[in-house]
Amino acid sequence: MNPTSISHHKNGMLKLLNVSKTFEGGEVRTTAIDRINLDIDAGEYVAITGPSGCGKSTLLSMLGLLDTPDSGEYWFEGRDVSGWSEAQLDQLRRGRIGFIFQSFNLIEELSVAENVELALEYMDVPASERRQRVAAMLEKLGVAHRAKHRPSQLSGGQQQRVAIARALIANPALLLADEPTGNLDTAHGDEVMRILRQINAEGTTIVMVTHSPAHAAQASRTLRLLDGRILVDALQAA
Repeated sequence: MNPTSISHHKNGMLKLLNVSKTFEGGEVRTTAIDRINLDIDAGEYVAITGPSGCGKSTLLSMLGLLDTPDSGEYWFEGRDVSGWSEAQLDQLRRGRIGFIFQSFNLIEELSVAENVELALEYMDVPASERRQRVAAMLEKLGVAHRAKHRPSQLSGGQQQRVAIARALIANPALLLADEPTGNLDTAHGDEVMRILRQINAEGTTIVMVTHSPAHAAQASRTLRLLDGRILVDALQAA
């Protein structure tokens, strides 16, 4: 996928129209997302904040096509994907969306380089080009010297950088980060935030869930959720 292919959607990369999501457990029905309307433009850096259980991770999962709304519409790069099949969503996700999780989600049986390369294996990229791209991405993120190591041999900060490399290797238009610094100490957390700012400056749209007000303040826009609704939608002063 060519990053330039998003340019004609400049004024609305993601659009949620009256989207709701409920979960049922036994007798209890929980509304995780309650009639949300949201527009995110290409190139934005959006932080989603709010107390535990307010719907942050559910919203991120829906933006990443990992979960589908019960009602409402979701437009992704000009297409309403609300009724798409899982196979169609998977195809779209694979080329356009990268994910970073709090728990890194690296595969211990694979080396660092193999973990990152895995993201390209379903994308018709020749093996030699895959290896070149992986080497360049590991170099960019400062973990090239760890390419042959297993994830457990790395510090938490290094593991998260490998996870970011894996998320970026396919040149996604959108990067979704769920508490990306949640398992890191302050220094490593700050380093990950610096990398995310750099990635956004290079043109990738980022939506990040965070508990940290300081980290949220580094985004260009902050959404505060409460009980499945957007309570505050604020742009940061430049």
